[in-house]
Amino acid sequence: MPTDFLTSLFSSIWSIFLIVLFFGGSIFVHELGHFLAARRRGVKVTRFSIGFGPAIWKHTAKDGVEYRLSWIPLGGYVALPQLADMAAIEGEAEQTEPLPPISYATRMIVFAAGAFFNVLFAFALASILWVVGQPTSEELSTTRIGYIAKTIALADGTVVPSPALEAGLKVGDTIRAIDGTKVNDWPELLQTLVMSSGVADDGQRRAVFSIERDGQRIDLPVYPRLSGEDNNRRVGIIYAYTPIVASVPEKSFAHTIGLQAGDRLVELDRQRLLNMATLLDAMQEQPARAFTLVVERGTERVELKVPADRPKDTPAWFGAVYRTSFGLKHTNPFSQLSNQVVMTVRTLWSLIHPHSDIGISKLSGPIGIGKIYWDASEAGFRYVLWIAILVNVNLAIFNLLPIPVLDGGHMLFATIGRLRGKALPVNFIAAAQSVFIVLLFTMIIYVSVFDVRRIARDVRTDAQAKEAADAAKKAAEPVPAGK
Repeated sequence: MPTDFLTSLFSSIWSIFLIVLFFGGSIFVHELGHFLAARRRGVKVTRFSIGFGPAIWKHTAKDGVEYRLSWIPLGGYVALPQLADMAAIEGEAEQTEPLPPISYATRMIVFAAGAFFNVLFAFALASILWVVGQPTSEELSTTRIGYIAKTIALADGTVVPSPALEAGLKVGDTIRAIDGTKVNDWPELLQTLVMSSGVADDGQRRAVFSIERDGQRIDLPVYPRLSGEDNNRRVGIIYAYTPIVASVPEKSFAHTIGLQAGDRLVELDRQRLLNMATLLDAMQEQPARAFTLVVERGTERVELKVPADRPKDTPAWFGAVYRTSFGLKHTNPFSQLSNQVVMTVRTLWSLIHPHSDIGISKLSGPIGIGKIYWDASEAGFRYVLWIAILVNVNLAIFNLLPIPVLDGGHMLFATIGRLRGKALPVNFIAAAQSVFIVLLFTMIIYVSVFDVRRIARDVRTDAQAKEAADAAKKAAEPVPAGK
């Protein structure tokens, strides 16, 4: 027990450290870009703050800049009194003497420098990931269909026929594109489907799947349904992979029928087995039936008979432990960043598209991002790097949106002032920023509520899974003699 506690404690401390390092580091890098650009262009800097609100710690250096760490960890700012339109957000700075105006070019450089530094940071992390390799597995790196559900459950609990089955998709089909957008792996496929916005003439949600089947390219219209607790577009398909036996307990049913560690499950009753869900269906059929399982054992193919008169409490997967093929992929940093940019732009577009099912509630705020970092830290340092790249690309693009409060909004105000020949009224800029900062914080609170709900749901699901696993383990224990 003490060892388990110490291991858990160390893991938690390590996760918190990684969140602070990479999440906080992304904010620091962004503000550092503004700071260095301002210094380089001769702009006066009075404060460099990570976070908003009252200071946890602050120090005024010899150069007159106050460096501080503030209580509200939702961003940061660099106070630049010569950029009057930034005063409401960038902090208050006392001005003891008149300061010369700065040029339009300087304004644009300083405003854009934060996003530029985030991209530089993301590129550096992507370069590291390129060298060390990004973990991947067979099921995540494919776009081949391994299983098609007969039905799916809608958000209200209604069970309807699987859209994939109705559309004519088949196990073994390889999905090449959705609505003309190429997909390269399963996570990208799911994200593209979720963000799709196609609608048929009768109002049904519609997505065109471009598939490869027997060497031919086929376009099939599929009509997704909103399903799952997140209420996303789904069609009832699961990725393909070859199940590999990792271990076989001696007293398990798997051992009884002859399964061995290292066996690769390839066929069930002469049909290609591309997902363990197919085996689950066969084991749950009523009445129970006998079937043949073909495995690859080294260079040989071995047939294993699964009898119909098996014990009623036989585990769905025979009590063996399975795995898939794992590996490392080395994607160059340019491709990594371009992929993230494309997906971020698609997400933003889906937020404003009238036929999209993506709303602000589907986004993640600071709490959700922290949870993502936490999960990534438990999976391994490489996953943390990948998430940090994603966060920095998102931070760069989000900050360049032409919205008051954000860097893109400041750039918009500066450009309008340039075109009209004089700066916009300070009172107008201050009012616009005040309104949008309230909207921004409201949005953060709003998405954080859904973040908390998702975290609570995941905790509940994990607890239920643990209870089920403990119950199965207890049921498998031999009964002592005399009981």
